[in-house]
Amino acid sequence: MDVKQLLQEAMACGASDLHLTVGSPPVTRIDGDLKRMSLNKLSPEDTELLVKSLLTEEQFNLLNMNGEIDFSYALPGTSRFRVNAYRQRGSYAMALRTIPIDIPSIEKLYLPDVTHALINKRRGLILVTGPTGSGKSTTLASMINYVNQTRKEHIITLEDPIEYLHKHNESIVNQREIGTDSKSFGNSLRASLRQDPDVILVGEMRDLETISTALTAAETGHLVLATLHTIGAPKTIDRIIDVFPPYQQQQIRIQLAGVLEGIISQQLLPREGINGRRAAFEVLVATPAVRNLIREGKTHQILSAMQTGGQYGMITMDKSLISLYEEGEISKENLYRYASDLQYVKTQIGSNF
Repeated sequence: MDVKQLLQEAMACGASDLHLTVGSPPVTRIDGDLKRMSLNKLSPEDTELLVKSLLTEEQFNLLNMNGEIDFSYALPGTSRFRVNAYRQRGSYAMALRTIPIDIPSIEKLYLPDVTHALINKRRGLILVTGPTGSGKSTTLASMINYVNQTRKEHIITLEDPIEYLHKHNESIVNQREIGTDSKSFGNSLRASLRQDPDVILVGEMRDLETISTALTAAETGHLVLATLHTIGAPKTIDRIIDVFPPYQQQQIRIQLAGVLEGIISQQLLPREGINGRRAAFEVLVATPAVRNLIREGKTHQILSAMQTGGQYGMITMDKSLISLYEEGEISKENLYRYASDLQYVKTQIGSNF
């Protein structure tokens, strides 16, 4: 089997991911569901050859030493892929995710209208959160592309690995890959502060050092965009604060309250009746009232502020899901499956289901 051919077949089916592992035919993920390709099961020798066909000798040695490796791969004229090769039960496996060459616009992604107001900020922290595979990287790429097309800025992206490729437009864009161009997010983020950036994209805030440096960067006059694997705005705030030791948490609350501009939390849901998926968005905008709740450690009250903050562009995940259901974009079953407060959702749509 040839990886390029498998990727082309997967893309022809509209797959977002391709999985290669021993004992199974190649598996695609289409609209969120796994589907086996009509091919033979892969042997240990097959997966080793497939992995080796994409890796340099140095990368293959790193894979054997560390047990896994992240990298990007391009199929010229077709697409790019984010790849994770790893060892499992003594054999090799790979997960490849499609990254389209063209960066979709904010409008094409149906991002909330308040996204424009957030990305037009000149400083502060904007977070995009959600589970793995919810489209966070695409949302961030769209926002960076908007800045690149409309402002004269120096944009630095720190990614592991580099996904969407940005060309210099009105702005200049320097993209650094963790592991290739820098050792870690923490190192590259600290260094970026000496590289005269206006906008910094942090692929993932994984640890205390990265989160602390990102807050400092936002505090010192930069616009910082970052992701976290959290679901919902209040949980995102708690996650950031809980990373720090107890004696530092009040200081971090004050710092976060001062720099946070907004949180966009998202989920991808299968569309009703047609192929494809549609994102549901929860949006928190850092109004004075929200900043005060963060400062005082009252994150449990933030949901109420979001429910009454529609004039500021805020929306809860449940309201977003209800809107998609009422537009006929998602099924009632998926509305219930992804809802946070099922009783509230049933009440709003007047259902006894």
